[in-house]
Amino acid sequence: MSNAPEQKAAAPTTGATSIGFVMMCIGMFMAILDVQVVSTSLPTIQSALAIPPDEMSWVQTAYLIAEVIAIPLTGFLTRVLSMRWLFVTSTVTFTLASLGCAASGGFATLIAWRVLQGFSGGTLIPAVFSAVFLLFPVSRQ
Repeated sequence: MSNAPEQKAAAPTTGATSIGFVMMCIGMFMAILDVQVVSTSLPTIQSALAIPPDEMSWVQTAYLIAEVIAIPLTGFLTRVLSMRWLFVTSTVTFTLASLGCAASGGFATLIAWRVLQGFSGGTLIPAVFSAVFLLFPVSRQ
């Protein structure tokens, strides 16, 4: 008798599963890339919106705080919505928040959109790692 925990046999991986997982990885990549893109764009954002230098750190901080709050909540949200609906909702929200950031005409509006963008992006990252365990057999993980 083995002391190893039993592994539930995952269904065979289909092409649709693989394509769906690749799309999830692209969504996660966009959420991670956003931090880097905004970081390099801070001088442009500052001049475009006339943001004082002492307030510029909030453009990054708002996103990162929301992301850090969302990451541990992802398990709960997955149980409530399901992995599929959480990812779809987060991707749509992230996209709309990105458009809102682009259309922002002032500092407060930009920060509000960045918080929404960070929260939705924060759920994308752990959802992809969870998907690996849910969608693929142990041999393919």
